[in-house]
Amino acid sequence: MAIALTIAGSDSGGGAGIQADLKTFSALGVYGASALTAITAQNTCAVTRVEGVSPDMIRAQIETVLEDLDVRAVKIGMLGSAAATRAVAEALAGCAAPIVLDPVMIAKSGDPLIDDEAIAVLRETLMPRALVLTPNLPEAARLAARPVASDAAQVVAQGETLRAMGPRWVLMKGGHAEDAVCTDRLIGPERHDFTAPRIATRNTHGTGCSLSSAIAAGLALGLDVPAATAAAHQWLHGAILAADGLGVGSGHGPVHHFHRWWPA
Repeated sequence: MAIALTIAGSDSGGGAGIQADLKTFSALGVYGASALTAITAQNTCAVTRVEGVSPDMIRAQIETVLEDLDVRAVKIGMLGSAAATRAVAEALAGCAAPIVLDPVMIAKSGDPLIDDEAIAVLRETLMPRALVLTPNLPEAARLAARPVASDAAQVVAQGETLRAMGPRWVLMKGGHAEDAVCTDRLIGPERHDFTAPRIATRNTHGTGCSLSSAIAAGLALGLDVPAATAAAHQWLHGAILAADGLGVGSGHGPVHHFHRWWPA
């Protein structure tokens, strides 16, 4: 059984974070283990409270999982604080599994999920360890200290800037662009563009978490990065396409992780 570990925050509404990661792993045939970094009180409309897990507990969760389980890929999501980020980096020091780093900064509702000090520590400790970095356009701009990219050339340039900080691959996610076609640009030893028609729906909560988890699932199953990204992109498009059939919440509802299994 392929095993992947997600290190992220909890979403009490179930659409993003640890919950989305574990649903994604399950939907793609991978056993999911988890380490919580924070607990959020949120639903499809807002994040009302966030409490961080202690760095010692974060470290203990990761180390205990790695001592026993044959983890073949790690996905890192919401970290929240500098102390949590350092704890994750320390706990993964001896881990040889490929790391997919999703630099979660803002919830779909617009609520901030990380502070400036944590971003600096993330640049220093985790970006150099990542096999794949998966920022959306605002996250990429903040990491690169640039304005948000407004055209394909700027997207590629920012991706190359981030890749120079350590990740072997950078997936510049195109969900925040306004084109009729959504393009995710994978920048690494070679370039790959993944495109899909933009779907008119407000139910996109958890798309970033789910995409990075799907890539980690592909890596755990033995795919290389371009193949894992292609499979994840196709799966997520289906999950967004089926999202309106779930009818969860009154705000930004979740994508349909199990669209291949549950009828709409």
